[in-house]
Amino acid sequence: MGLKVSLTELKFIVAVAQERSFRRAAEKCFVTQPALSLAIKKLEKELNVIIFERSRTDVNLTEIGAKIVEQAEKVLEETSRITQLAELGKNQLKGILKLGLIHSVGPYLLPEIIPILRKTAPEMPLEVEENLTANLESQLKNGVIDVAIVALPFNVVGLQYRALYDEEFDVVVPTHHHWATRQHIKPEELLDEKVLLLNRGHCFSNQVTQACPELSRKGEVLQGNSLETIRNMVASNLGITVLPGSATAKRYNNPLIKVIPFIAPAPTRRIAIAWRKSFVRLEVVEKIAEAIKAINSDYMKIVN
Repeated sequence: MGLKVSLTELKFIVAVAQERSFRRAAEKCFVTQPALSLAIKKLEKELNVIIFERSRTDVNLTEIGAKIVEQAEKVLEETSRITQLAELGKNQLKGILKLGLIHSVGPYLLPEIIPILRKTAPEMPLEVEENLTANLESQLKNGVIDVAIVALPFNVVGLQYRALYDEEFDVVVPTHHHWATRQHIKPEELLDEKVLLLNRGHCFSNQVTQACPELSRKGEVLQGNSLETIRNMVASNLGITVLPGSATAKRYNNPLIKVIPFIAPAPTRRIAIAWRKSFVRLEVVEKIAEAIKAINSDYMKIVN
């Protein structure tokens, strides 16, 4: 008799591999931990291999386990495509869209596009995942999310992207800072200041240091967990920062800070939408691009 491996068992081992925890994997799969553990033990017995090395503090894949999980991810991805293909004759804009965004985009773009999408795609609620670029890349490849809004460059095998818009960076200082009356700032001037940036791993921090290469070596750089936290630290007079144009729009005006543009040509970043090459709901990509084009904003330069 042939092996009997269920899709549920494959989902369980992929979840454990991603979470590195049976407890968290069980919560993610909406089952009890004993039920998940029993199913995985049954699968290991059926395959006559050990997929996970277990200890009190950690869960690791064995060498053969890593290969099995990799194949399981492919099977689940192809299986999900069957459902998606069945929906093609219906409405691609109906049903939940799992949307990933980098931290420096999510809080500023979502309030702009959600009202538009509520009108243009009313049957497509968003399940939002904010994360680092590297994590979004992994989640996109593994089918955890459907599409992701990221900053370029983003060249990943198996994924493709479409550029959406460019936005310039601005300098943000406390209102009593000696730059507060300045009209423009040169990137190299940041070297003499206490600059607050996001923690390492955030692509926006990398983009800022690329605009001013000496900053990471000579500047006094403190790190924060979110752009809004950093904005508040600037307001408290701890230092200065650099924010993307979307975060310095009028709706975020604060009487305790002053926004100063960089001297032209200002540092910029390009934002794009990315998806798996096997993703079949391509109307979703177009609808999000249309929603972004419909935003009436000074900070955003649409890429055609």
